[in-house]
Amino acid sequence: MTSDDSAHINWQADATGAATVYCIGAWTVRGVQQLGAQLDNMVWPPAQQVVLDGAGISTLDTSGAWLLHRTVRMLQQSGKDVRMQGLQPAFDSLLQLVAARTVSAGYEAPARKGMLERLGRLSWEWLQDMVGMFAFVGESASVLLHSLLRPSRLRWRPILYNLQTAGFEALPITGLLSFLMGVVIAYQGADQLQRFGANIYVADMVGFTMLRELSPMLTAIIVAGRSGSAYAAQIGTMKVTEEIDALRTIGIVPYELLVLPKMLALMIALPLLTVFSDIAGVFGGMIMASSKLNISYDVFIDRIGDAINLSSFLTGVVKAPVFAVIIATVGCFQGFKVSGSADSVGRQTTLSVVHSIFLVIVADALFSLVFNWLKI
Repeated sequence: MTSDDSAHINWQADATGAATVYCIGAWTVRGVQQLGAQLDNMVWPPAQQVVLDGAGISTLDTSGAWLLHRTVRMLQQSGKDVRMQGLQPAFDSLLQLVAARTVSAGYEAPARKGMLERLGRLSWEWLQDMVGMFAFVGESASVLLHSLLRPSRLRWRPILYNLQTAGFEALPITGLLSFLMGVVIAYQGADQLQRFGANIYVADMVGFTMLRELSPMLTAIIVAGRSGSAYAAQIGTMKVTEEIDALRTIGIVPYELLVLPKMLALMIALPLLTVFSDIAGVFGGMIMASSKLNISYDVFIDRIGDAINLSSFLTGVVKAPVFAVIIATVGCFQGFKVSGSADSVGRQTTLSVVHSIFLVIVADALFSLVFNWLKI
């Protein structure tokens, strides 16, 4: 043994063929790096029976205990019969604690997943989400049918509250954006129409673009980011705080209280918001046409009346209830998928907005194909 307190290790063999490894010094975090390098480069005895003598250890902390445990495991994995002796009771307890908390495979890097495995996992997760969504839609439809057969089960106060938050309070933002969109469309088309002397057709362009496509689409996207995310966050927070379980305990069906009022309110609010967006967009285009092309308000309104028929107006309005069902369903579904923590609430809220906007655009594309097939 050495006279200083530096951590080191040496061994010697006895007449029976067994080897004794002496652990000496302070096995602490200050010397663990040097000691680890010594252990990695050490030539171990060829004997099959090895005794680790810890009587010479003056100080042992968690880092030293982990290094000692790693040494025992390394010797055992090489086929040796290892026995520990001489440790102070406190040091032995710390070593047992470290051994109990050490993961056996913790020294190996996790295997990297191949491309096919990642693709398979993503496909399986997507399939599970689709099955869960269909199940959610089916259960929501069943609750809606029972409520329509028994109108007394409808909860009018939550419906009116959601109608106010998702509809009335969304008027400023939807009106402003639709107004600006009408201004942009009229401004971009003015230069092109002036070249051909077709100034008056700016009314046709603004009217068809806003009423058939942009107003319902823009309104649905705003509502998806504003109300759909709020639905997911509200239900997800209730799921984390176990309020939904409490509702089931007292006999209240969560779909009747949380999903159905939101869906019905949004189906009423979104068509009205779409009509308001139509008016705001046409008004913005009319102001820009007046200032850029010198088209008076009376002429613009007369041209709008001649160019836009009732079917063009209803083409945009009829999309709104479908978009409302998509937004409410996706938002509530993602809220019910929340589990575990507040981090899950944020993740599912983000997914609700992304999925809602994606499905709204897909639905709008399908509407375009159907309207084209019907010659509308």
